[in-house]
Amino acid sequence: MSSHEQKTHEEAVADAADTLNAGQEQAADTEIDHAAVAAGRIAELEHELEESRKTEREAMLRAKAEIENNRRRMEQDIEKAHKFALERFSNELLPVIDNLERALEAVNPEDEAQKSMLEGLELTLKSFLDAVKKFGIDVVAETKVPFNPDVHQAISMVEAEGHEPNQIVNVLQKGYTLSGRLLRPAMVIVSK
Repeated sequence: MSSHEQKTHEEAVADAADTLNAGQEQAADTEIDHAAVAAGRIAELEHELEESRKTEREAMLRAKAEIENNRRRMEQDIEKAHKFALERFSNELLPVIDNLERALEAVNPEDEAQKSMLEGLELTLKSFLDAVKKFGIDVVAETKVPFNPDVHQAISMVEAEGHEPNQIVNVLQKGYTLSGRLLRPAMVIVSK
């Protein structure tokens, strides 16, 4: 082999080695690029998974809160139903109380023959009022208290000594509330 051929052969070997090295470098670069793309995709998928978990947690918390709100609302509705189930029945009892009070007013307390009837009516009315009070029915019949349009209905206004302006002077018909809810307003005379 001549020196020229040997140079050409060495150059060819060097070129082949360079080509091989370049191919290996390119393959390594390609593998690095694929690895970087895969790592980027993995990070992206992990981020999506974390976002999905957050969304799922938030949805679960909202669902729990909604269930709790519905439970509380139902408990309040049941409580109101129990509290005011007697409203219609109570309204039917008010005329009976009124009639017992009128009967008491009609009896002459000085007449010995009517004393036992008077005592019976008083006991009946007292036990009746005690019974309805146990179920939340309260009487609105105070005098010398400020007029309250939520529980009083003014029939007239009068000048009254010993009363401040806008105070109840007289109750013509008692009012009643059921657990704080008005059944019937008290009909009253108010001071000017």
